Order: sequence, then structure tokens, then C-alpha cells
Amino acid sequence: MSENQLTFKEMCARFDVTPRTLRYYEYIELLTPDKDGRTRSYGPREVARMVLILRGRRFGFSLEEIRQWLEIYEQKGDRRQMEVWIEGADRQLDALAKQRQQLDESILELQELRDDAADALMLTK
Repeated sequence: MSENQLTFKEMCARFDVTPRTLRYYEYIELLTPDKDGRTRSYGPREVARMVLILRGRRFGFSLEEIRQWLEIYEQKGDRRQMEVWIEGADRQLDALAKQRQQLDESILELQELRDDAADALMLTK
């Protein structure tokens, strides 16, 4: 195997993903490793795609959105990919801002309830 190729096991370890996850990414065509019989090898292209997949997941994008984004790059190049990425990023930023607002509200409410309970407990001593 070439020096810049990773085995299936190395790919799982490098990206801290399960074999099942890696196989699934292949099944839905996010990754297309080189195959020699049952042996898979992952070159720089697949490693770069995996970085983008995991980054997209961390930011909350669906696998389908990521797949479409990678497909646009393959078919139409960098400029269109960046336009689609910006549109998706804007949507995701709005969704994350809403989640943060809801989380802040929940934290505030929980803190108030906790403080009320602590105050009531102090009164009963």
C-alpha cells in the first residue's frame, strides 16, 4: 500500500469513527475508497472528504446536505460549492442561534427553580 494511503482500520482510528460509520459513509457514497478485493485504501482525496464530512456533522449539517455539497464540487467546481456552502451555513447559523437562545432560556429557568428550592430548603432549617 502506498505511503499516502490509509487502511480501513487506520482511517477509523485517525478520525475516531466506528467501522460501521465508515462503511455507511461509503454506502451513501460520501467516500469511495480504492478497493482490491475486500481491502479498502483511502488516499488524500478521501481523507480530505472525511475531514469535511466530520466538520459538517459537527456544525449540524445532515449527511444528505454534505453529500450534495461534495457532489456539487465534483460536478461544478469550487465557486458553486462555495455558494451552496454559504447558503447552508447561513441557514445553520440561524438554527444554531435559535438553539442557543432556547438553551439560554432553559438554563435561566432551571437556575431560578434551583435557587428557589435552595432558598426553601434554607427556610426549613
